[in-house]
Amino acid sequence: MGLGQGKVRIIGGSWRSRVIAFPVRSDLRPTPDRVRETLFNWLGQELNGLRCLDLFSGSGALGFEAASRGATKVVMVESDNVVFQALQRNKKALKADHVELMQMDALNFLAADRRRFDLVFIDPPYRLELQSCILSQLPQRLEQGGMVYLEGDQCIMSDELWHIWRKGKAGKVNYQLLELSGMLNNYG
Repeated sequence: MGLGQGKVRIIGGSWRSRVIAFPVRSDLRPTPDRVRETLFNWLGQELNGLRCLDLFSGSGALGFEAASRGATKVVMVESDNVVFQALQRNKKALKADHVELMQMDALNFLAADRRRFDLVFIDPPYRLELQSCILSQLPQRLEQGGMVYLEGDQCIMSDELWHIWRKGKAGKVNYQLLELSGMLNNYG
């Protein structure tokens, strides 16, 4: 049962069933409910105390879902001004004081901001093919034991840098939960 174009429902946590609205854009594809449900089952439902980064925030479905489930801090990065304004409205409506919105390009954010996070969400516009570029910059942004959620039209393979902890597919959407491989998990 869908809500229609430009709306998505938060599926868990303190804001469960709240609807967030977003502008319709060709590159904006909110993470489907069943994919978010699977992701948060993998993560253990509650994110109490975690610091999360939502690059390419778009609708805000992942970032607001994380905040709803107890994340201490959620930084949401979005470059599109109209989409960013919708995120601001949703943040205000939810009284999401622990959500920090940054209007800037994701690559510029990674170059400028040195904070570390426990969980990073990456769901860039597929046409930009930024997954590898973004992943190469994330080890120094992760806390020890941190994880990266990656969504795209293709599945990446485990390599010397990243290990696929869990993966799934829903329609054309491939989604994976990654952790740093081996000794890199203690990156510092």
